[in-house]
Amino acid sequence: MDSVRYHVLHETRYDYGSPVSLSQQQLHLSPRILDWQRVEEQCIDIDPAPTWRRDGQDAFGNPVTWVAFHAPHEALVIRSVMTIAVSPHLPGDLEDSLPWELVRDRLAYDATEPRPEDLDATRFLFESPHVRIKHELAAYAADCFPPGTPVLVGAQRLMAKIFDEFEFDPEATTVSTPVLEVLENKRGVCQDFAHLMIACLRALGLAARYVSGYLLTRPPPGKPRLIGADASHAWVSVYAPGHGHDWVDFDPTNNLLPNTEHITLSFGRDFSDISPLRGIILGGGGTEPDVAVTVFPLDEEEIPHGLLAGPADKTDGG
Repeated sequence: MDSVRYHVLHETRYDYGSPVSLSQQQLHLSPRILDWQRVEEQCIDIDPAPTWRRDGQDAFGNPVTWVAFHAPHEALVIRSVMTIAVSPHLPGDLEDSLPWELVRDRLAYDATEPRPEDLDATRFLFESPHVRIKHELAAYAADCFPPGTPVLVGAQRLMAKIFDEFEFDPEATTVSTPVLEVLENKRGVCQDFAHLMIACLRALGLAARYVSGYLLTRPPPGKPRLIGADASHAWVSVYAPGHGHDWVDFDPTNNLLPNTEHITLSFGRDFSDISPLRGIILGGGGTEPDVAVTVFPLDEEEIPHGLLAGPADKTDGG
C-alpha cells in the first residue's frame, strides 16, 4: 500500500471581548517528521502578526512555535495548514514482543548496564500532571497482563477493555478531570481514554507516552465532507524495545492500531506537554476559543475552496 496524502487545516479563533495588552503563546501545531510520515509543506499564519516569533523544538523533539504580542488586540486567529504523506506502519506480530515483566525490569533503575533507549523511555514511566499512578489503575489493568504476556499483546487487551467498558461522552469531562474519576464514571473523550491507558501502563512499570494529532473521519455515504467538522485526536504509544521502532501506537477510543488514517503532531508525557495552544494573556475576557479542524484526503476528493483561503479568511466551518 502506498502512502496516503492529506491536506490539514487547523484554525483557532479567539474573540476576547475586551483588549488584550500583552500575550505570550506556545504552539504545538507543526507535525513531527517520522519514518512513516513525510511533511510536504506546512505553515502557521497568525493574525495579528506577533511582535516576535521563534520556531524550534521542545524537550521531546516536537516542533514548537513561540510567539509574543506586545500591542493591544481584541481577537487572535492562528491558522495551521499542512500537506502530509503517511505510509503504512503497522507493527509486526504483537506476540513477538518481549514479555511485559522483562520490559518492566529493563526500565527499573540499574546503574550497571544502562541502555540509552531504555533511559530515554523512562521519561514516560513516572507520574506527570495529568497522569497519576495509583494502585487502582494497576488493578484495573492486571487481567490484561498475566505472567509472561508479550507486552504488546497486553497493551492491545487493555486498549480493547477500555473501548468495551467506557462510553464516549464529550460532556462528561474537562481537560482537568482526574484519571481516577474517569475510571469510576466510565465516560470521557479521547484525551481521557489516552490518559487512562497511559496511567494503567505506568502503574505496571511500563513506559507509555501521549500522542496528539488528527484522525481522518468519513462523512456519511452520499454526504459532503464538512469543512471544520473534524477535531484533534489523542492516542497512546507503548514502549516495546526491539519491536519495530521500539514504540507502538494504540488508539483506545477506536480500538485499533493507528496506521495511515492517523496523522501525528507531537508526543509527550501527557496533554499538558503538547497542548496545541498554551500561554498567558494580560487583559481580555474569559472567552473560549473557536476551533475548526479539517482533514482532507488529497487522493480521494478535490480540495474545497475554503481550505485554500488566505490566513485571515474564515472557513465555512469556523
